[in-house]
Amino acid sequence: MRSLVGLLVCAALFFVVYHIFLKRMPATDQGTASTQAITLIGVRSDLLQIAEAERAYIAINGHCAPLDELMSSGSLPMTRSERDGYSYSVECFGGEFTAAAHHSPAPASSPIRYPNFAVDATMQIHEID
Repeated sequence: MRSLVGLLVCAALFFVVYHIFLKRMPATDQGTASTQAITLIGVRSDLLQIAEAERAYIAINGHCAPLDELMSSGSLPMTRSERDGYSYSVECFGGEFTAAAHHSPAPASSPIRYPNFAVDATMQIHEID
């Protein structure tokens, strides 16, 4: 009987620790879950890689290139144009560009949101609608 009570106490303690540390951890972005932190960091890193490759491509070729051309030319070391539901795109206008990461919206009943991001030649990532 003692071992059963000890097991229940351990399970209750584990649940409390899980609830406090995983459910109530601060989010990386307003309205996002703590479990999204790794994905959002990866998306920001990918956007910086895309922007850096685009800046180098413009410096060498004198014009902006779409994402698939950056990847096929070897200017961008990424092998895919998406990560965990986020898809990347590059919009060119003259010698300027904007690289964006878009995610489809969360269901209306979900408390989690999926922010969209963009970066340009200034290398500043900002949230977009």
